[in-house]
Amino acid sequence: MKAIVCTKYGPPEVLQIKEIEKPTPKDNEVCIKIHATSITHSDIIVRGFKVHGGMRFLMGLAIGFSKPRNPILGMILAGEVESTGKAVKRFKKGDQVYGVTIKSAMHPRLGTYAEYKCLPDDSYLVSKPSNATYEESAAVPYGGLIALSFLKKGKIQSGQKILVYGASGSIGTSIVQLAKYFGAKVTGVCSTSNLELVKSLGADTVIDYTKEDFANAGELYDVIFDAVPAGMVNRKSLKSKCKKALTSNGKYISIQDGRPEFSIEGLILLNELLETGKIKPVIDRCYPLEQIAEAHRYVEAGHKKGNVVITVGYNNRT
Repeated sequence: MKAIVCTKYGPPEVLQIKEIEKPTPKDNEVCIKIHATSITHSDIIVRGFKVHGGMRFLMGLAIGFSKPRNPILGMILAGEVESTGKAVKRFKKGDQVYGVTIKSAMHPRLGTYAEYKCLPDDSYLVSKPSNATYEESAAVPYGGLIALSFLKKGKIQSGQKILVYGASGSIGTSIVQLAKYFGAKVTGVCSTSNLELVKSLGADTVIDYTKEDFANAGELYDVIFDAVPAGMVNRKSLKSKCKKALTSNGKYISIQDGRPEFSIEGLILLNELLETGKIKPVIDRCYPLEQIAEAHRYVEAGHKKGNVVITVGYNNRT
C-alpha cells in the first residue's frame, strides 16, 4: 500500500511517499481503507518536533526522541471497513466510518497518512452519516473533540456570553458552532477575510482583530476561548488582553492549557449534529496524498480556514 513515511523530524520535505506492506487486522481489530484524513496542527508539531523545555522530554517519551517511533503520522481517518478480526462486534465489512486513532497523549496511535489502517474495535470510531462525504467527515473529529473538551472545561451554559479568539481555525469554527448549539451568545474574533465565514457558522457578533481591539470595546464576557494554535500569537500578551474583557467571575481558557480529553460520547454527539445539519464541517483545501508536503507547508503558515483534508485515491466521494 501507499503511505507517507516520516523517518526523521524536520520540515515538510521529510514526508516521503513509499510502498509498504498492507496491515492485517488482529482478532479485535478492523482494517479500514482510508479515503480521507486531515492535517492538524498536532501533526505539524509532531513532524517538526516543535516543542520546548520539559515538553520535549514528554513528547520524546510518547513518540520517539531522534525520530518518530511510528514513521506514519496522522490521527484522523474516514473510510470503509475492508476486513475485521473474528472478535470484532461493532463493525462489519463495508461499513463507512470515521474517527480518531488517538486516545491518550502519552500513548498516541498514529498512522492515517496511508491507504489502510488497522484499529481496535473499541477505538473512537462511528458510522459515517449518508449525507456527509468522507472529506467532510474527516473535517469533524479533531476540532470538534477538542472544542467539546474545552467547552466542558468552561462549563458553558445557555445564555452565557462567550468570545472565541481565533474563530476561523479548525478548533475555533467548532467552538463557535458548538457554543451556539449549547445556547451561548457567541462573538468570534478573526481576520477580515474570515468574517463572513464565522458569521455563517452562527456567531452573533464578529470582530475583525486587524481593525478593532475587542478588549477596548466595552463588552464583558463570561468565557473567552483562545483557540489560536501554538506559535501563532504572543500568548502572554493575549491572555492579559482577554482578562480585561472578562466579567468578575469570567474564565479565560486557552487550547494550550492542559491536554484535551477525547471521548466516544463526544464523537457520537458530533456525529449526531453532523447528520442533522446542526454543525457543518469547514474545509479550506483538499490535497491528494502525494501532495502532503505542500499541504503541511500551507497548514504550518497558519492561515487556513477550518480544516485541510487529504484525499487518499478513490473515486466515490460519498
